[in-house]
Amino acid sequence: MKNPQHILITGASSGIGEALAVHYAKEGIVLFLCGRDKDRVLSVANRCREKGAEVYAESVDVTDAEQTAGWIKRCDETAPVDLAFANAGISAGPGGDKGESAQQTRDIFAVNLGGVLNTVLPLLEPMRARKRGQIALTASLAGYRGLPTAPAYSGSKNAVRAWGEALRGWLAPEGVEINVICPGFVKSRITAKNKFPMPFLMEAPDAAAVIAKGLAKNKGRIAFPSLLVFPTWLISCLPACLADFILKKLPQKA
Repeated sequence: MKNPQHILITGASSGIGEALAVHYAKEGIVLFLCGRDKDRVLSVANRCREKGAEVYAESVDVTDAEQTAGWIKRCDETAPVDLAFANAGISAGPGGDKGESAQQTRDIFAVNLGGVLNTVLPLLEPMRARKRGQIALTASLAGYRGLPTAPAYSGSKNAVRAWGEALRGWLAPEGVEINVICPGFVKSRITAKNKFPMPFLMEAPDAAAVIAKGLAKNKGRIAFPSLLVFPTWLISCLPACLADFILKKLPQKA
């Protein structure tokens, strides 16, 4: 969608979500921002207000379906949402002493997949009724293929990617645009914890600019950086035995 006016972003307190909020902030724009950390999301809101945007910011737990739906309903009643980012996410891997625990796995899926469902589903009815609107789902290049170094993270992002691409085909005739964002490594609080080399690591504002450009063109899959997209896609196309041999050599994620 070109020139969205009313924009909703989950996970807006840091990383890509913060960068997107700042990127879109200007006179005439209404931003609805949420994050788990109230102080951080309010700080981002103040930065956006300084650029002239009208901003509503709250601390919202996207794993709580009722709370998230209530927040989205209030936002849409304040100003009909043109563009929404289902962006909140967390990451971890089996690199600890005990590996990837059952609770850790459930927590990652609850935020990365459940949080996306809780954000997207309440928006579908009003957008379909208006026959317009755009929803961007943040997946990852890690979602192209299950990674033994990050089972829950790559699994959750794979589910987001597949669901988003399916929604796109279903909802296009109704005027609702669905886009899937598949970033590589982007500087954030998540990547700051990584102790291994991250090829083609991008600054968050640069990632936000790439995403905004892709959304304006209604690209179905916005994957970047290009030098990392091709090898990631290629590995996903390899026979399982060969892909497993390559991927087991990747460094463990803490």
